[in-house]
Amino acid sequence: MILQQIQEALKAPKNQENKFGGYKYRSCEDILESLKPVLAPLNCAVVITDEVVEIAGRVYVKATATLKTPEGKEDVSVSAFAREQAVKKGMDEAQITGAASSYARKYALNGLFAIDDTKDADTMDNAPEPRKTEKPAAKPASSPAPRIQSDHIAKINACLTEEALKNAMEEIKADLGPNFEKYRSNFVSHYKRRLEEIAKETEGLLI
Repeated sequence: MILQQIQEALKAPKNQENKFGGYKYRSCEDILESLKPVLAPLNCAVVITDEVVEIAGRVYVKATATLKTPEGKEDVSVSAFAREQAVKKGMDEAQITGAASSYARKYALNGLFAIDDTKDADTMDNAPEPRKTEKPAAKPASSPAPRIQSDHIAKINACLTEEALKNAMEEIKADLGPNFEKYRSNFVSHYKRRLEEIAKETEGLLI
């Protein structure tokens, strides 16, 4: 099949360079220049036509690339569309249409001759992206330092032995974490005061 022969023989290098983006790409003209030496021995030609069409209220340039083969038995056509921008800085209306035509023609040729441009950077918007101002991460709200709770004092007041006091202090330490040391002396004072109160309460009961 003639089309298959052309697709296998065609090599269209990326001869253009986008200095702003720092990448290589191929243009419609590059493809045609590489294509002509392949077509000549096969007595084939390529014809490209443009048509301006309106789709859903938008204006597109429809480019159709047609491979003309001997006797026309294996003629093949592929179309591609490119939408005109309403405004493009530095271009008048004719130039905007011309740019859309060139773009559509290139992709019609890509489709016809199986040229893969999916990795080409010219398929992307090459305008510089605005710098993003990163907001400083919000500092997590600091939780208030744990305070002595009534149940902590109740645990101390319930201790009648040093062993019981030790166990109670370990439990309270688990609750207060690093803040425990600030209150240790307070707990000891509560314990001593409670022992004095117990001694007074039981003073008249001793035989």
